[in-house]
Amino acid sequence: MGDFFVHPTSIVDEDVTIGDGTKIWHFCHIQSGAKIGENCSFGQNVNVSNNVVVGNGVKVQNNVSLYEGVELGDYVFCGPSCVFTNDLTPRAKYPKGHAGYKKTIVEEGASIGANATVVCGHIIGKWAMIGAGAVVASDVLPHALMLGVPAKQAGWVCECGNVLRDGLICSCGRKYRETEKGLEEC
Repeated sequence: MGDFFVHPTSIVDEDVTIGDGTKIWHFCHIQSGAKIGENCSFGQNVNVSNNVVVGNGVKVQNNVSLYEGVELGDYVFCGPSCVFTNDLTPRAKYPKGHAGYKKTIVEEGASIGANATVVCGHIIGKWAMIGAGAVVASDVLPHALMLGVPAKQAGWVCECGNVLRDGLICSCGRKYRETEKGLEEC
């Protein structure tokens, strides 16, 4: 076992990897096959399903379920009660099991706001920001600011989190250029 913290009210199944410095707080469940990186934080009532992959430095706030098929890159932020799915056509009577699950990839540094929903089968690009309550139903470009239902691009966001308002230069000093694949730093 590594050097991590699991609150006594939480359950960690067998065959789970948890990196050093990670903290798992009250009433969480980490299921078999999950791989969690270093220095992560899981708030109260988080469920990490079978075979989910979580990078380093990830923060998952209260009441989030990471269902099988979800992969979070390093430094991803999942706001309180944000929702992931893994089946586009679920039926209680006709369960598909993991063969029918669609992957959802959240790339490095992306942030997902409180109560946002991420429909499975999509990629959220590096350093993108999903606004609170938004419903992501398509791929998201790196550094895109996505708002609304369904989520539409409303601008660009710097790696530091500032919305880029006057051109593609952030007050932190980073400069960007627009490409067909999103923003990239100059």
